[in-house]
Amino acid sequence: MRIVLAGGGTGGHLYPALAVARGIKERFPEAEILFVGTNRGLESQVVPKEGFRFSAITAQGLERRLSWRTVSTLAKTLRGFWESRGILKRFRPDLVFGTGGYVCAPVLYQAHRLGIPVIIHEQNAYPGVTNRWLSRYADMVLVTFEESRRRFPRARRIKTTGLPVRPVIFTAEREKAAGELGLDPKQLTLLSVGGSQGARSLNQAMLKVIERFNRCPGVQVIQVTGPAGFEDTVAALSERGLNPGEKGNIKIIPYAHDMENALAAADLIVCRAGASTLAEITVRGIPSILVPYPFASENHQEYNARALERAGAAEVLLDRDLNGEVLLKAVESILLDQARREKMAAAALAAGHPEALPLILGEVEALLGTGLK
Repeated sequence: MRIVLAGGGTGGHLYPALAVARGIKERFPEAEILFVGTNRGLESQVVPKEGFRFSAITAQGLERRLSWRTVSTLAKTLRGFWESRGILKRFRPDLVFGTGGYVCAPVLYQAHRLGIPVIIHEQNAYPGVTNRWLSRYADMVLVTFEESRRRFPRARRIKTTGLPVRPVIFTAEREKAAGELGLDPKQLTLLSVGGSQGARSLNQAMLKVIERFNRCPGVQVIQVTGPAGFEDTVAALSERGLNPGEKGNIKIIPYAHDMENALAAADLIVCRAGASTLAEITVRGIPSILVPYPFASENHQEYNARALERAGAAEVLLDRDLNGEVLLKAVESILLDQARREKMAAAALAAGHPEALPLILGEVEALLGTGLK
């Protein structure tokens, strides 16, 4: 069995593909897997470290306006189509699986032209332009959010599977996780995180929240500032007479290397609305205050956030409206209201897809015609 996985540029496209690759290898140890991406994307560094073969093609996202750069990009794209065809003919895969990003366009299209079965997985509630275009050529489109199905009108077959999450997200236990982080598992825990690089607007708004809950009995706060925002956050808190370095109920860290522990300890999370983040917080059943990244392509993070809001699992605050008072009001209305918090937690669990990976692997098996269980 040979399978090509395409997708990358960002972690949002890459890590779901890696989860699928690991699942395939676990179920079919003899399977040969090849990742196709670009040398400029995250995948060129991460995939080889994960022990998978990697081939690079020339690919670049097209701009929406005509310019000399557009002409150059188009030339690179055409070259990528030719390179993809060569890779597929040499590797001779039984299936090509794409998770989005412009690198998927040449790989999946050429797979279709060569008669190779194609599966697309879409992570976001509002599908990316590449996946929308490719859906007409795919044998199966898998989606994370139910509402994104209607945005694939030309898809032959479509199924809601959810987004795979790391196994450790399921297995982390609150008491042990809190101990690892120096927290009390019996206290209400607020977690704020703006992604791997942090979020300036979240960090600034959290100052008011930390001021309110500093040394507040029964409540503890862990804020992941991102490396770039750590010193500014600590300095701003010091100006307010707060020293998060002292032993207390406030913990400020630049990066969470063990995010599974932070999630296991959390009763409420303030975060962006990337698909992977939402997949993790829903399988854990964590109520959330979501602040979509305002510059995400096609505003897809707001679509993700609104889907959870409609399910009753989240409250959405737009970045342009965010300030300390607004965030504090939202935090207090959930964290300090047990009935609402429990209702949102149940809604989050109901919206989650803990079975995502087995469902996706089932579709891979079905398309390959293995008949294996």
